[in-house]
Amino acid sequence: MLSEEDRRLLKLISEDCRLGHEELSVQTGLSTEYITKRIQDWEKEKIIVGYQPMINWDRTGDQKVSALIEVKVLPQRGYGFDKIAKRLQKYPEIKALYLMSGGYDLSVLIEGKTMQDVALFVAEKLASLEHVQSTATHFVLRRYKQDGIELMGEEETLQRLVVSP
Repeated sequence: MLSEEDRRLLKLISEDCRLGHEELSVQTGLSTEYITKRIQDWEKEKIIVGYQPMINWDRTGDQKVSALIEVKVLPQRGYGFDKIAKRLQKYPEIKALYLMSGGYDLSVLIEGKTMQDVALFVAEKLASLEHVQSTATHFVLRRYKQDGIELMGEEETLQRLVVSP
């Protein structure tokens, strides 16, 4: 169970993992030794599983295509959905994988260079797996907010094409 100080410390780290232990100490009132020890423990316990910047790829000019894929799976006796999830998480194209409630079982977020790359991945690697019953692919057209961070500034407006009859 986490203390209120630990929760505050984790929140600060999750908002900006570049903060040094001294800065975290100033913001929380905790000692740098305590912070160092807690972070080491959380890394060992897999509470902190990585440090990663969020890149707004739309602003870099690099072409990336993201898709959300709904996957219906036949659960395996004794394993449920875990066995196929463990297999899927090994693919580097898959950026996120979730067990869902509702009309489908797994939600898969993948990235590719082109829509064709994504379509090939779904057809050749995902849909062809044993126990996968069906997939539905939804391409991400624009990201407005991710992980609580707004990606489109106030000054930006969407440029829409004029459509005339």
